[in-house]
Amino acid sequence: MLDTLRKIVQDVTQEGNFAASVQTLVSSVRSALGTEVCSIYLVSADRGGYVLAATQGLNQAQIGQTVLSRSQGLVGLVGTRAEPLNLDTAPSHPSFFYVPEIGEEPFNSFLGVPIMHQGRVLGVLVVQQRDPRRFDESEEAFLVTLSAQLATVVAHAEAIGSHFLSGVQRDIIDNGSFRGFPGAPGIGIGIGVVVHPVADLDAVPLRPASDITVELTLLDRALEAVRNDIRSIIQDFEASLPQEELALFDAYLHMLDDNALAGDIREKVRLGQWTQGALKLVIREHVNRFDMMDDPYLRERGSDVKDLGVRVLAYLQRIREKKTQFPKKTVLVGEEVTPSMLTNIPADRLCGVISVQGSGNSHVAILARAMGIPAVMGAVDIPAYDLEGAKLIVDGHYGEVFTNPSRQRLDESASLIDQERIFEEELSELKELPCITQDGWRVQLWVNIGLSGDITRSLDRGAEGIGLFRTEIPFMSQDRFPTEVEQRALYREHMEAFEPRPVTMRTLDIGGDKALSYFPINEENPFLGWRGIRVTLDHPEIFLVQIRAMIKANAGLLGDLRIMLPMISSLAELRSAKVLINQAYAEVLEEGVNVKTPQVGVLIEVPAAVYQARLLAKEADFMAVGSNDLTQYMLAVDRNNPRVADLYKEVHPAVLSALREVARAVHAEEKPLGICGELAGTPTGAVLLMAMGYHVLSMNATHLLKVKWVIRNIKRSDARRILARVLRMDTAEEVEDYVQQQLVNAGLGKVVRTKKPSQQQPHRI
Repeated sequence: MLDTLRKIVQDVTQEGNFAASVQTLVSSVRSALGTEVCSIYLVSADRGGYVLAATQGLNQAQIGQTVLSRSQGLVGLVGTRAEPLNLDTAPSHPSFFYVPEIGEEPFNSFLGVPIMHQGRVLGVLVVQQRDPRRFDESEEAFLVTLSAQLATVVAHAEAIGSHFLSGVQRDIIDNGSFRGFPGAPGIGIGIGVVVHPVADLDAVPLRPASDITVELTLLDRALEAVRNDIRSIIQDFEASLPQEELALFDAYLHMLDDNALAGDIREKVRLGQWTQGALKLVIREHVNRFDMMDDPYLRERGSDVKDLGVRVLAYLQRIREKKTQFPKKTVLVGEEVTPSMLTNIPADRLCGVISVQGSGNSHVAILARAMGIPAVMGAVDIPAYDLEGAKLIVDGHYGEVFTNPSRQRLDESASLIDQERIFEEELSELKELPCITQDGWRVQLWVNIGLSGDITRSLDRGAEGIGLFRTEIPFMSQDRFPTEVEQRALYREHMEAFEPRPVTMRTLDIGGDKALSYFPINEENPFLGWRGIRVTLDHPEIFLVQIRAMIKANAGLLGDLRIMLPMISSLAELRSAKVLINQAYAEVLEEGVNVKTPQVGVLIEVPAAVYQARLLAKEADFMAVGSNDLTQYMLAVDRNNPRVADLYKEVHPAVLSALREVARAVHAEEKPLGICGELAGTPTGAVLLMAMGYHVLSMNATHLLKVKWVIRNIKRSDARRILARVLRMDTAEEVEDYVQQQLVNAGLGKVVRTKKPSQQQPHRI
């Protein structure tokens, strides 16, 4: 049965359109279960109930015509109860509703299961048979499993407007509301412009090359054309984007080198594949490699590779992008918006971005943040292809989109935009001022440095140090382990830029969620596998090279080097790492390099470290909490998984209790305590963490000045009073509402946007 299920799912996903997919499914299910009827009914908000979407065994002329109300018949009962219904004599059931047009009168047996996505009933899958009998448990389980698979297909078709109900959704689009993930903060109001990839890699057939020399020539021309396009983008945006963000397009150029994608494509052409087919194979291999990574940031890099592949294919196919007339206020909408799409629009006309796919870790989200453009990512329920020309509000703070909104909502959003602009001007005056409460408690505000660097933006906002430098960068950008010299040069660049401020460098954090192409790690459960400090302790030759590079990079500089160890779960790991660090330090001294002794700290990311915090603090120079990972481990929630993302609560009582426990333990040992993660960059989080006694709050540079403003306008004694009350609360919602209300009462409502009832639950299709 499992093999049958896999084949049906494969057949369905390979169909070119939604109508063909569901028709293939009902035919396959009828055959697999040996029944006489299989049908799919889908919810249509426009038509007020369940519409017959596909059938094998009933009157196919009624597809798209037969409509049952939400409470009508056995189909309506399945949808209302949101559970399977298995009957041997369906006509005798009190909820049975006879529809003569579809021709179901001969059939007695009925099994219906709901098609559900994220707690929402999208439709009902039904099988019927003439003979009066109950379908057995294995058949019911099969259908339930299949409906779960089908739900994803239906939800995606809804999102991109591709199923047969699309185009009759004006009631949904008009004054509608949809939710995704916050991609870039801010609010934008504009007109929707839907973008599509210029070429389709999936549609490229595989076939032998008729002339390898000709194929290689075509490849060279296409690659050079794409390189020229990217160079033009760099030139156009050189004055408006920080160098660190422009580095993304430099990375694109490097990917097109012969030692990267171009070389792999050439190799396949030389082996006999035509150029377009070779391109498809190479891009697919690289994208699949990224898709297998559990780290959300790295997983999104697959979209960058795909974007490049589409650009090259466009030139190979001699496709040119059509000239689009962009409104003065353009909201870019697409199933998967890429950095290239973003940069094709004049910057002064772009006011928002909406992408069905992706997350806050996507490069397009990173680029949007650098450009100051509000963005919503992962809006899986939005009918993206129906938004061309629609009036849109993009709320990048909460990850919400409002379609063809009312005048009242437009006025409210416009007012918020004006308020944010004025507030940003006020915040700029805080850059050089210390982060100190009204009763004299000093808090240091540091930044997290990611793949794009963020150096310029961080310093422009008054960052006092680096709380987290992700050193895996040079390891992921190459096809081999970087040398000590290469690592030293990169680390030195950041240390010099921040001198004399302290720089905290996390040691190599790979494995499981961050795989290297040249160092593959395949595990069934990567989050609980060989990762972080576990990898580097097993490979001291890699660890020692990195530590020496860090120590040498700090030679002659005034700033302190802080080495932070990730994913520590035992005291033995800390001790083993310190032995290696001391060894590396001694080796550098033996080389005659005059360097300071680095500080060694522990990054608390797993529950085990929470309960050993005091033991770890005894032997560490400093302690820090990685709040993002700790929250995910505490709650067993992947925040980038749309199925459970709503359960990710940074102020969940369990998380706050863990943070408080760590603070008490570290304070008892009188060691410095910091935190890096999104919680530190929120007004609510900053107030609570400051009250707990966290000395350093490290965050995205975007949030730095707002956090400074909040802390400078509150007393620590008031924050501790708020914390005492919060620690007695039962839910994250209570915590969030209470703290926000306290900020409003204290006159700090500028950083708080409490949601109106209409905003609480976005409209669902």
